[in-house]
Formats: sequence, C-alpha cells, structure tokens
Amino acid sequence: MLLDYDFTVSERFLRYVQIDTQSDPNSHSHPSTEKQKTLSNILAAELLAMGVTDAHADEYGYVYATVPSNSAKNIPTICFCAHVDTAPDCSGTNVKPILHPHYNGMDLVLPDDATQIISAKQYPYLLKHLDTAIITASGKTLLGGDDKAGVSIIMDLANYLMNHPAIPHGAISILFTPDEEVGRGTDKLDMKKLGADFGYTLDGGALGDFEDETFSADAAIITINGVIAHPGDGKNKLVNALKIGGEILAALPTDSWSPETTAGREGFVHPVSFEGGSEKAVIELIVRDFDSNKLADYEHRLKGIAESVLLKHPKATMQFEVREQYRNMKEVLDQHPQVSTYAKEAYDRLGINMHKTPIRGGTDGSRLSFIGLPCANIFTGMQAIHSKHEWIAVNDMQQAVNILVELVQVWELNA
Repeated sequence: MLLDYDFTVSERFLRYVQIDTQSDPNSHSHPSTEKQKTLSNILAAELLAMGVTDAHADEYGYVYATVPSNSAKNIPTICFCAHVDTAPDCSGTNVKPILHPHYNGMDLVLPDDATQIISAKQYPYLLKHLDTAIITASGKTLLGGDDKAGVSIIMDLANYLMNHPAIPHGAISILFTPDEEVGRGTDKLDMKKLGADFGYTLDGGALGDFEDETFSADAAIITINGVIAHPGDGKNKLVNALKIGGEILAALPTDSWSPETTAGREGFVHPVSFEGGSEKAVIELIVRDFDSNKLADYEHRLKGIAESVLLKHPKATMQFEVREQYRNMKEVLDQHPQVSTYAKEAYDRLGINMHKTPIRGGTDGSRLSFIGLPCANIFTGMQAIHSKHEWIAVNDMQQAVNILVELVQVWELNA
C-alpha cells in the first residue's frame, strides 16, 4: 500500500477525459482520428517532465517510454499498456467530468440531461463505494474511463516510481496505443522499439478483476450479388440483393447464438453492418467463442444458412469471406503462467481478492499476446463503459496503482 503518497490518478483522469480522442471505424488513416495524438503528445510531455528520458509519441499516435531498472538482477522487462481512444458508440466531445466526493447511495441525475440517471438499482456495484468519491460524466457524453482510467493509472505508477527510487524493480515499459476501440490498436506498433518481455493491459472493470482469457474472434463478410433492372420493367428480371440479405438475417436463430441470448462462455454470431443496394449488398458479422476451434464450425453453419437462402434465388450469387481478428490470449498465457501467478501475488499482498473472469470481447492484450508479448488484463474500476452512464470510483483507480507498484516488486523479487 502506498503510504505518505498523494495519488495523482484522479487529477490526471479528470484532465485526460476532457480531451476528445474518439476513434473512427470508417477511417483508414493511422491513427483513425488525428485528435488522438493530442492526448498522446500530452502524455509523452508529462513523462519527460517526470524524468522518463526516452518518452515520445510517434507519427501514429503510439507513446513509448521506459522507467529504467534500478535492480542489479536480470529481470524481464514488463510492459504496462492502455489505449488513448474512446469508443465510437457514444459522443466523446466536450466531456464534462463530475467528481462526486461522497457518494451517498442516492440516484445521480446527470445535470446536462435529466433523463440520464445513474442508480444503485441498475448498478449495484455503486453500493460498494458509499461515502467515497466517484466520477461521472454530465449526461450528454460518455466519460472515457475506457481507457483513460488505465492511462491515468499507468501515469501515476510512473510518477510514483520516478519519485521513489528505493522501490526495487526491473525496466518498466510504458505503452499507450490509439485505435483499440476500432480493433486496430496494434496495427502500427513497433515491437522492437517496445522491447518488453511480458505485459499487462490496464483495461478491466471492478476492483479485483483479472482477465487472462478473451474471446477468439473472426469477421465474416457475406456479399450478395443480385440482378439489377429498372423497377418499372423488373418483372422476372430484377433480383433484389437487399431483400436476399434481409432473408439471410431473418434466417439467423432468434433464441440462441447471438449476443442478446448468450452469456458466460457461450459464443455467438452477430450482424454489425448491412449496406448496399438492389444490385449488391454486403452483410458484415462478427464471430466469437472462447474456443478458437469452434469459429470454423460457426462460420460453416453461417455459410450454410446463407446458401440455403440463395437456393431460392438462383439468379443471385454470393461470396463468403472470413477474416481473422484476434485469438484468445489464454492460448499464449498458459505457456507463461508467471504472468498470472505474479499478479495474484500482488493482489494477495494488498488483501484484494482476485476475480478471474473471461472477457466477452478482446483487448490490445489479445493481439499483443500473439505478436510476442504475453499479456493479461488488470482492473481499472471503469463501469457502464461506452455509455452516458459511465462512472468510476476514485478508490478503484488508486488501488490499481497500488497493485502495479506491488507487481513490479514481485517480478523483481522472483528474478
């Protein structure tokens, strides 16, 4: 536990969330939005001001920095990673964070939109934070805890280590990425420059949460080619690709195999986009399961559903394409059990019960694990992410800082 230390994590968080860093899934630039670089440049400058001499932001919006080792031991370099972008799901422009210093259990009516009410009935985790500080947005935007909480926690860790040289640790690599929310957080990452051996993303939820398992993920693209004709003379000629696409969507199960009907370790297939016109239409779907081997079965089933619809429209044609997105990081982490074992030791040192839960999604850690950096995920406290109800407890962020300080010492002790 950090004694006689004034945490900077909440102050940093309140500043960072006011910087619009929303990413754009429809952009093909790197990063997808230039405004992400605003925060990246601020973070690099703040790290330099702390004395982290190699801190810099590159042309793609990645921030790299290293807190040097102060131990004589040969210790693996540990990376702590968070992403600077916020989700496209909800506006991230003009975020107005509100600090509620002593949450009293009552409903929180957000001032900029009185219809936005955060209640303990809807979010019972609030009741674990009575009479402590929480932070919300004002009702018109998301807050940005995903993942500016993670950014703030790592920055406070760096601040602590640079000001407490007696804490023994190996080299600590700091990485802030753009575009995680649009699935491109590692696309331009320079692994050689990063130079880390193992890692932890700070992108998790409630106090004590720890994830070393994610979905495996593919994208499936169904392209339907109809037959175009003037609608005034379309009888027995026109074959409408949009209608065929609608039939395919209608043929998907409604009581299973979807995000709205599954939980826990159940996988699903989920349409995310349907675009086009009468002549050509494209359906994009995501395919998810914790068992990578099941993805091929799901895709075979999905293709079969689409083909059965096309049989009713012999003049139409279809292309079915699958693109790999990411894989369950547990496949890698099982080969490096110390990543989870040492984290558990850090949690135990602070008397925090570790709750291992599989992520029904992915993090930068999913991809990092498969490109040479075995990487698990640690809590930040963020709740109701990607929404106007997003909130976070200051204590949870501070406890995450405590965890990281203990964790770097555990790695040093076990070297």
